[in-house]
Amino acid sequence: MMEDLLGEGFPFAEGVLAGRTALVCGASKGIGRACALMLARSGARVLACARSVDELESLTLEMHGEGHESIELDLEDIEAVAEVVSKIGVIHILVNNSGGPPGGPLLENSLADFEGPFRRHLHASHILTQALAPGMEEEGMGRIVNIISTSVREPIDNIGLSNTLRGSMASWSKSLSRELPACITINNILPGFTDTDRLGSLAESISERTGKPPEDVREDWMSGVPIQRLIDPMETAAAVTWLCLPSSSGVRGVSLAVDGGRMRSI
Repeated sequence: MMEDLLGEGFPFAEGVLAGRTALVCGASKGIGRACALMLARSGARVLACARSVDELESLTLEMHGEGHESIELDLEDIEAVAEVVSKIGVIHILVNNSGGPPGGPLLENSLADFEGPFRRHLHASHILTQALAPGMEEEGMGRIVNIISTSVREPIDNIGLSNTLRGSMASWSKSLSRELPACITINNILPGFTDTDRLGSLAESISERTGKPPEDVREDWMSGVPIQRLIDPMETAAAVTWLCLPSSSGVRGVSLAVDGGRMRSI
């Protein structure tokens, strides 16, 4: 499906984001990588940031068009985030995305366990938004999309720390949707069970604690998903890109699920 959506199945008009620059965090793999590829295919110039230099260089070669850049950045290093954002110039599109914390019962987490995940998610997203919003306003167009989780509506068992973190991101985003200038939208994408390394790690973690084979863990997950399959990261990237279009200016403060119908809430 990934190749189809970037090829003959590309869902948007050619060059619809031409002249726009996008900063995509956590772009080396999974949903972040798919977002970088889809935004580039849509005509945007992409600045892809992550900790893995090798994977970023590979991504840059894969992206459609020219002018893309890779930025080595650890979102937990808040000083480094502030330094990078001071040098990159005007950004029209910001995709806040970072890998989630380890799974496990919430009561087993110490206060120290909260610090790193909150730095690379909430703190880094706030610093980036705070620094980039003035330039977006001057350009008359800004799109901020946060990749969080369906757990903001329906907490998921065995990932209590992640549930807590994602909920704070959703509240932060909704508050900003009431404060940002009219030309800047901020929205959330809530991925469901998506075919990424992160999901594989969670399955392994649950398997180690419960003794249930990872394949059975995945089957349990799929039993509650009407489409009976994992979401392809490129499907999520298509939703992100749609929120970044000029025609999506009326969509603001929304949390859009890409979960195959898993959530039961209205």
